[in-house]
Amino acid sequence: MTVEQAPAETIGAPARDWFQRAVVYQIYPRSFADSNGDGIGDLPGIISKLDYLQRLGVDVVWLSPIYTSPQDDNGYDISDYRNVDPLFGTLEELRELTDGLHARGMKLVMDLVVNHTSDEHPWFIESRSSKDNPKRDWYWWREPRGGAGATPGPAAAPNNWGSAFSGPAWEFDQGTGEYYLHLFSKKQPDLNWENPEVRAAVYEMMNWWLDRGVDGFRMDVINFISKDTTLPDGPVADGKLFGDGTPFYIDGPRMHEFLQEMHREVFAGRTGELLTVGEMPGVTVADAILYTDPARAEVDMVFQFEHVALDQEQGDKWRPKKLQLTELKQTLGRWQDGLAETGWNSLYWGNHDQARAVSRFGDDSAQYRELSAMMLAGILHLHRGTPYIYQGEELGMTNMTFGAISDYRDIEVLNHHREATTHLGHTDAEVLAALAPLNRDNARTPVQWDATRHAGFTTGAPWIAVNPNANHINAAAQIDDPDSVYSFYRQVIALRHAEPVVSHGTFTMLLPDHPHVYAFTRALADTTLLVLGNFSGQDQEVTLDDADVAVDWDGADLVLGNYPADPAAPRLHLRPWELKVLRAGATRPDR
Repeated sequence: MTVEQAPAETIGAPARDWFQRAVVYQIYPRSFADSNGDGIGDLPGIISKLDYLQRLGVDVVWLSPIYTSPQDDNGYDISDYRNVDPLFGTLEELRELTDGLHARGMKLVMDLVVNHTSDEHPWFIESRSSKDNPKRDWYWWREPRGGAGATPGPAAAPNNWGSAFSGPAWEFDQGTGEYYLHLFSKKQPDLNWENPEVRAAVYEMMNWWLDRGVDGFRMDVINFISKDTTLPDGPVADGKLFGDGTPFYIDGPRMHEFLQEMHREVFAGRTGELLTVGEMPGVTVADAILYTDPARAEVDMVFQFEHVALDQEQGDKWRPKKLQLTELKQTLGRWQDGLAETGWNSLYWGNHDQARAVSRFGDDSAQYRELSAMMLAGILHLHRGTPYIYQGEELGMTNMTFGAISDYRDIEVLNHHREATTHLGHTDAEVLAALAPLNRDNARTPVQWDATRHAGFTTGAPWIAVNPNANHINAAAQIDDPDSVYSFYRQVIALRHAEPVVSHGTFTMLLPDHPHVYAFTRALADTTLLVLGNFSGQDQEVTLDDADVAVDWDGADLVLGNYPADPAAPRLHLRPWELKVLRAGATRPDR
């Protein structure tokens, strides 16, 4: 493996957007590092690993929710936006974490969950207390179909929408005789962003966090906050129990208005480098251009989901299918092209809601796990956009094998299993097999720090089982090994920091129809990089079209690779799961 860094004086790309050269690292706190032996990761545990993150080279840490919460959805159900849940620590420890990151040249981005709150948030407790409570309209309340006297049940729900976590999206409140909307768990009622008081309260809270030194927000399902106020029924697909409400709450009629108002009320006029990232399921390229156009002052970048739905039948994660590389290239290439002139991409393989990258997109066998993990890192990070690393990805952590439904912890999994085995007629074995590849708990097993009991994550009983392969896949075995996955991630990050062409260069997809090779160029001024990745366990010969061979790639310099450097190796030959990054040499004499 080799990496060549450009001299500092060559870094001349525009510096208006610091995040174009940045790499973000996501921490899922309950699974990162436990300091007190209760089996749940916490803030002191994160603080103890700051030197590890600094050595990796990341610029930003995104922290999944650590706010006070009943933990129905592992913290995405917030009952107090201005405090830290005792499971994770205290506000003072969060301040220590913030200061520790800043002292090491890193920033802190907090998860912002404001499509919904917990049903135990004081706002909702007030809202449900009576129909005439001043906060009643802070949430979506509706009478049953058929009027106040209708018998509660599916037929009486205000519309037919289903929840993202199975079951209906409406819950009947016995005390007031009305239903409230919850697009996720029934303990996560949706806020009514049509109410200006709701928006003002959210903006005040965001300002409070920024004043405490936080450097920005990753905004959870933020494109759900504007809904069609008529709340019409959605279409019911074959095999589904409920209607699809997404046409009426994804990218709704006031989304741009709300985000522009948020920017004015929270970010406008602030100095310093802040980051706003919108998680936006279902977002299109055309919408993303608008959301991320700096002139419109909405968000810096969005998380789109198209590429992580390609291995699912009709977008149903419980009906997995084989990923086709040509479709992956088509999708990511379209996003690269679409945001080339305006806006900005976020780049990710995984996060707390996705399966482990090497198991999903690579080959997690003993023979190819490390090579494919490195190849995936190089391919992703050399696209145009800001790359995100999910905790453990830099170690090549894999999916977990869960034997029984009792081994799972995720509410999405548990609810689907119950619905599928009780209402949809599937057997336990069928459902478990469908759950295995893409369930969220794959990503939520504890980070594997060493080969000791519980992988060094905790001295107690972990909240979810540790992957047994921690005895050989762990940080202690990798941080000082120059040929490890961790060390390769360091090289990839260093390349982004050193080479303006990586952060600012143009992107051109090559070989779009090749079933096994991912190829593209990045170009800026007189620098051109050719990036080649073999997504297979077989050797591949790369043949470029005439339009792509004006450069003598056979004589090009190898900037980065995941095999031991071999100057005599043919530049356009790829071994199994090989990555090559080549810098253009001389122009071919016949050109």
